[in-house]
Amino acid sequence: MSIIDKLFGESDKPRTGPAKADAPMQNVLDHLARLNGKPIETLSPQEARLQPTPTDAVKAILQETIKDQDPTLGVQTRNITVPGAAGPLQARLYGVKLDEPSDKLRPVVVYFHGGGFVIADLDVYDGGPRGIARFSDAIVLSVHYRQAPENRFPAAHDDAFAAYQWALANAQTFGGDPQKVAIMGESAGGNLACATAIRARDEGVQAPAHMVLVYPLAGNDLNTPSYIENATAKPLNKPMMEWFVKHTFNDVSETADPRINLVEADLIGLPSATVICAEIDPLRSEGELLAERLEQAGVEVRHKTFHGSTHEFFGMALVVPDAAAAQTFASHELKRAFGTAILPI
Repeated sequence: MSIIDKLFGESDKPRTGPAKADAPMQNVLDHLARLNGKPIETLSPQEARLQPTPTDAVKAILQETIKDQDPTLGVQTRNITVPGAAGPLQARLYGVKLDEPSDKLRPVVVYFHGGGFVIADLDVYDGGPRGIARFSDAIVLSVHYRQAPENRFPAAHDDAFAAYQWALANAQTFGGDPQKVAIMGESAGGNLACATAIRARDEGVQAPAHMVLVYPLAGNDLNTPSYIENATAKPLNKPMMEWFVKHTFNDVSETADPRINLVEADLIGLPSATVICAEIDPLRSEGELLAERLEQAGVEVRHKTFHGSTHEFFGMALVVPDAAAAQTFASHELKRAFGTAILPI
């Protein structure tokens, strides 16, 4: 067993009761509560998009503490637009020394943010792609997509596939290697990433070098063990998920579509995958089941569920140690897939 297996293996401790957030995670939740956001499920989508987010809570913590580390992590960004399925999409490039000329092409990670297909944007989900750019030595292309209810399913999925195809065709224009393009997402974005890999396989498009699926939306069963355990959890709970479903789909029957219900989709022939889950998360059970189903389909999978952490923890590396560990784990697996894990001295 390798060191990475020992650190990030699947041998998780058994759950003996309601999970509790560890101290750093609880600190974020406490700061989020102080921002006095209203329950998302009681709001219109337009109102929900204006509510304080876990990212705002992290920023509040950073403002209160003296940090030796540069919050940018030395990562440069550039806002661009890329063509979607029905028009231009906002996107952001992340990279160390992104704007410095180099003859060396770097691997690319196409990243999709979360938000239940309804809320959030590139700024809310800045921590994840920034950390991956820093620790994987890749260029990350974070892409926005059309959101519901203005653009219901499958608009976001069509945009994600269009953005991935654009990255393959245009990677060299921003210093990326078109032969080393991985795909990644958090929550709803994790669903988009896996669904994009499936569509690439089915349509004969170049396969991603790797998939990183962070607490992905992967099923349509809202009565799994983790939904029951975390029915009232923060920052994501069952009423919120029901609200997302109501606004994303024309009818609940659409959630059975294999682009959404990934645990029942054909997963044979997909690229290697890293699946990261959070213990205190309604989506934990389906994420763990997806990892199992991928492995059963012959896909090489590394999976880790982080105990004491909640949904949305991945981008909180500056204040939550588990998030830093998760980003390190994901970056190691990306570098392994890209063939850059062992660098020359």
